[in-house]
Amino acid sequence: MLVIAAHPDDELLGCGGTVALHARAGDCITSVIVCEGESLRYGPGGVGQGEHMRQAANTLGVKDVRTLGFPDQRLDTVTLTEIITPLEAVVREIEPDIVYCQYGYDINRDHQVLFQAILVATRPTVRSIRGVYAFDTASSTEWAYPRSFTADTWVDISTTLDVKLAAMACYESEIREYPHPRSLGALRHRAKAWGNQQCIDAAEVFMTVRRMLRDGQAPV
Repeated sequence: MLVIAAHPDDELLGCGGTVALHARAGDCITSVIVCEGESLRYGPGGVGQGEHMRQAANTLGVKDVRTLGFPDQRLDTVTLTEIITPLEAVVREIEPDIVYCQYGYDINRDHQVLFQAILVATRPTVRSIRGVYAFDTASSTEWAYPRSFTADTWVDISTTLDVKLAAMACYESEIREYPHPRSLGALRHRAKAWGNQQCIDAAEVFMTVRRMLRDGQAPV
């Protein structure tokens, strides 16, 4: 499986519990973080997000984490092809079955641009891909207008919610005080609320971008 996120911590906010389930099942996971995520807010020296990223990945059980190093909040200053090319290279290399990616119509411009690049890099000519799913990102997706994210897939993360929150805690600079959506307490409530919609304890939600059943596979 392949996770593509714009900034460090987006991969946790959107699908950290789901990724932990994949890791627990022994699946091969590659996580790609497209932007460096800190220079704009914290200056050239940053706040050590590279190390935070590695700690978070280790907490989830992800061994393969890659950074593309694009400038934070400036994806709209480069051509789409410049973003597509390295993403295509990763897709060709690992041949993912499942891709989890940033939803492209939330409040963050980097997310919007990245989503357009992902649509090209994961187009149906990539025969290995069985599904592309966009995730909800706290403090970005729900603040957009119009609010167009419509969940159609719920993943039960009741057994990995604490792992997700422990991994998120590694991003010391990104945690906010409750009741901010990016506080640990609010993230727990968010997972509970999504889960309760389907009568389960906690969930992460996705919007299907593309799902392909090949070779006579029946829907389940």
